Amino acid sequence: MSFKHLLIDHRGRVSWLYLNRPQALNAISYECMRELRHAWIDLRDREETRVIVVSGKGRGFCAGADLTDAPSPGEASGPQASFLEEGTRMEEVLLSMPKPVIAAVNGVCCGGGLELAMMCDFMIAAASAKIGDAHANFGALPGGGATVRLPRIVGVNWARYLMYTGELFPAQDMAAIGLVIRVVPDGELESEVQALAEKIAGKSPLGLKRMKMLINDGLDMPASLAMKMEKLVSAEHMRSADAAEGGRAFKEKRKPEFRGN
Repeated sequence: MSFKHLLIDHRGRVSWLYLNRPQALNAISYECMRELRHAWIDLRDREETRVIVVSGKGRGFCAGADLTDAPSPGEASGPQASFLEEGTRMEEVLLSMPKPVIAAVNGVCCGGGLELAMMCDFMIAAASAKIGDAHANFGALPGGGATVRLPRIVGVNWARYLMYTGELFPAQDMAAIGLVIRVVPDGELESEVQALAEKIAGKSPLGLKRMKMLINDGLDMPASLAMKMEKLVSAEHMRSADAAEGGRAFKEKRKPEFRGN
């Protein structure tokens, strides 16, 4: 499928998905949201792709939802309602993605842009990136999971502070509270993330898929149940070809060649 608001660049086993509305700081319109859903499906089903990186063209990662179609007071349907529905469909595809997804955050990342980044497995940010929630600045409420994910990532107090103030913070400050995993120099963001993604792409696709599933499902389970699930999945994984290949490679002192089964 061809895209108007996105760019996809395949770099070996790593695929980069760029939001491409630089004139709007990559704010997500309804059509852009629809394209995102289809892009995630395409990358999910592409066998050559083992790791996905999402980033933004121009001066920003994503400034959130495009507010040009904001509803009139009291309006309960129309463009915004359709946007939320399409956003839910996109979110369902991304959250069920079996492959690792990295957010490479450049420039402004706020509102729905922060929500998109938090749907990824983790964030790497450029030193000049500015990150925050920002919904409160426009009298808006999150619709992409910020009230749920942000407290789980940074803790309740920091989540309240970020959401109530609407402020944008330096990437280094967000790394200090765990929202960002690593901060890199501006000119090295893509090379650093590509190197990291290639490293991850060399691991067992099946193992990564199962790790991701166990982590995500375990967040919604009591610890005792999550531990039982881990043991069941681990026992099943021991019978996989990738697990056998890992064992052989260890004995033969060579790099394993994982096939994902």
